[in-house]
Amino acid sequence: MRLFEKAKTPKPLPDIAFQDANDKPLRFAEFRGRALLINFWATWCVPCVKEMPSLDRLQAMFPQDKFIILPLSIDGPTKPKVAPFYKDKKLTNLGIYFDPGRKAMQGLGVTLLPTSILVDPQGRELGRLEGDADWDMPEGVALMKAAIASQS
Repeated sequence: MRLFEKAKTPKPLPDIAFQDANDKPLRFAEFRGRALLINFWATWCVPCVKEMPSLDRLQAMFPQDKFIILPLSIDGPTKPKVAPFYKDKKLTNLGIYFDPGRKAMQGLGVTLLPTSILVDPQGRELGRLEGDADWDMPEGVALMKAAIASQS
């Protein structure tokens, strides 16, 4: 968590579209009222693959009506590999989401994989972490609890 960069001032997240596993369009605004951890990743990204199990364990620690992890895969031609990857890694707590055309990635200024962006229940970016992390360690859990509790 030492790589987590807190935003100087929490700023509103742009309401960018992405898709679920069934290609249903979703927007970040639909998740308002919950803290979010938006994670940009791909099946071919070694550090991304390394951190996915810890994200899955982190999601298991919190009710999804309070906190949800949105792992946005940028897999394009490799999109069919995502569901088998989840099954192989036994990722049962995370949903499958895609960022077609990398529009969310570009809209949020993400240039490195993996990158995770922490958002408060009001839809404001609290900070981000570029690179992989052990999200289910005490520091990561405390960070998520603080995001869930932030109401100012």
